[in-house]
Amino acid sequence: MPQKKIITVMGATGAQGGGLARAILNDKNSEFAVRAVTRDSSSKKAQELEKMGAELVEADVEDKDSLKKAFEGAYGAYLVTFYWDHFSPEKEYQHAQNLAEAAHEAKLQHVIWSTLEDTRKWVPLDDDRMPTLQGNYKVPHFDMKGQANHFFHDLNVPTTFLLASFYWDNFIYFGAGPKKGEDGKLYLTFPLDDKKMAGIASEDIGKCAYGIFKKGKIMIGQTVGVAGEKLTGQEMATALTKAIGKEVIYNNVTPDTYRGFGFPGADDLGNMFQFYRDFESVCNQHRDEKQSKELNPELKTLEKWLGENVSKIPLD
Repeated sequence: MPQKKIITVMGATGAQGGGLARAILNDKNSEFAVRAVTRDSSSKKAQELEKMGAELVEADVEDKDSLKKAFEGAYGAYLVTFYWDHFSPEKEYQHAQNLAEAAHEAKLQHVIWSTLEDTRKWVPLDDDRMPTLQGNYKVPHFDMKGQANHFFHDLNVPTTFLLASFYWDNFIYFGAGPKKGEDGKLYLTFPLDDKKMAGIASEDIGKCAYGIFKKGKIMIGQTVGVAGEKLTGQEMATALTKAIGKEVIYNNVTPDTYRGFGFPGADDLGNMFQFYRDFESVCNQHRDEKQSKELNPELKTLEKWLGENVSKIPLD
């Protein structure tokens, strides 16, 4: 029996990496094996992956030597950074450099880099339509990922550039779901006007990444945007209404209002939604549902995802 090709998965206990790790491990005929990178191999999620057949390895994006060990002998790697752990674009940029250099030094044959647009190409820092944040960014958690793409190009790392979409899982975990107003009604609040935003189940990002690895080296050099569906705020509210069995009203606010909500990252996310709104065609041109479905035949629509997850959405 031929030896399986090792895919080192960064963030294997997180949303994107976890989806990829499980997609490979659930496919008993897969040509790939999973080396799951975690900062804590004793964590419950890491232990679950090990039971499924993953090799666990502890490494940290701060430590390039630990990354080189995690990549050693692997065929490929799924690379993702963790902006929301620290809210520092500069730190994320350094982490991306560490990943690219370690991948280059390990002579990996196929890397998927989970990136996003550098929004400053469309909204320069002196463009007052959107506030500049942290002195140098418009959408910090987008911009430095996009800027860091050059590390992979400069080092000739054989890379597929993967653009994710808005996670529908955010309705569960990050307070983006419907909220009760003072009138007791449920409101879904986004500053999108009537523009369509690409969304996806986080598990499907990993499944699409698996599809990219299965297609092989033909995907190197390509930018692939994944999406389950592109929906307006009203369409999302309608889907939520149907799933919950209680009316959800789309509450369209201005980006300024959203930025002022005051939770950690509200200004960043307010700018992100404004970018989705004002540059709808830019955001949606690469995020292709048809290609995503080809990569991942199990791709879910929002309705399908809600059918499986609506009970987890907090409605307080």
